[in-house]
Amino acid sequence: MDKYKFSESAIEVSKIANLPTKYGNFKIQAFKETPLQREHLAIFTDNLGELDEPTIRIHSECLTGDALGSLKCDCGDQLAFALDTIHRDGGLVIYLRQEGRNIGLLNKVNAYNLQDGGLNTVEANHQLGFEADQRDYHIADYILKYLNIKRVKILTNNPQKLSTLKSVDVVGREPIIIEGNPHNIDYLNVKKEEMGHLF
Repeated sequence: MDKYKFSESAIEVSKIANLPTKYGNFKIQAFKETPLQREHLAIFTDNLGELDEPTIRIHSECLTGDALGSLKCDCGDQLAFALDTIHRDGGLVIYLRQEGRNIGLLNKVNAYNLQDGGLNTVEANHQLGFEADQRDYHIADYILKYLNIKRVKILTNNPQKLSTLKSVDVVGREPIIIEGNPHNIDYLNVKKEEMGHLF
């Protein structure tokens, strides 16, 4: 990822399809970064183009949390909150395929192993030779521009997302507050105290 330079000309965009979910009915469109063969999703309400300030969520893939219901993080609960809120208010979820803060699934599981041994999420990443957070949001900016979105209200606790969006005017931020459990309370504290997340 360090050597990859984002290029808008290297993006392949799918057609739009219907996506009925347990949260409600959405539209879905895929965006493929062809050099990386990495595919992202825009999941949006039918009225997206009519909204002056849609609510958006930029969500990075977390297979263990989103699909398996892991209690070690708050990712799955954040995604569920976002889909429910955006279905109600109108807007967009951008689902980015950058697993484990962009270190990949294999390294993420290795980081879990180190966490089982007592390291926190940041220490585990550093032990494996990675930064605390290696995610990139250029493709999210591209998707917002592609969908002709100018102003947004964003569901996030992560200030990095606010500072890296260049194509839109962020007019409001709503935190996503998820109640901790015995398996993730230390993880949530590290996100707040060491990574600057805004709860």
